[in-house]
Amino acid sequence: MATLDDVRKIADSLPGSEERVTSGGAAWFVRRKPYAWECHPWPSIPDDIRAILAAELVVAVKVADPMDGSALVQMHPDVFLRTTTPWSEPKVAFRLAAIEADHLAELVTDAWRVQAPKYLHQQLDALGLGAQAGEPPPRHDDPADGGWSLELRSPSPSRQAETPVAARR
Repeated sequence: MATLDDVRKIADSLPGSEERVTSGGAAWFVRRKPYAWECHPWPSIPDDIRAILAAELVVAVKVADPMDGSALVQMHPDVFLRTTTPWSEPKVAFRLAAIEADHLAELVTDAWRVQAPKYLHQQLDALGLGAQAGEPPPRHDDPADGGWSLELRSPSPSRQAETPVAARR
């Protein structure tokens, strides 16, 4: 049986992830974008779903496509809930007590990937490879070592054509 602490441990292992307390409970963000959150029985939620949210712990996560969420609900209706609210779509909500630990890790990590920028994806991938090889993760903060740089470059001529005139000034 998974708990909110399990979600917290998974989220803490993801680069750039931060936990915040919101009016609805705990929520996890990457670069100010929510990717997982504790569901609250708001009045706008349908009565049957609100009853479930009031009785047990339910977590929602972002999904890449609405069809992904629908497929999970159809395959495991005892675990996944149909849409709770129209906000933060696409997402899927699930009963935390009914989810398996490995599936929870996959859902939270995939939700993080939906919201995280590419450089954090690369950092996560490097962490995974470094941990498997038993070596420390690479640092991306030193431009001299080929890491990330904040150097601003003007767009290439082909990109300038796509950039609105007001943005090029």
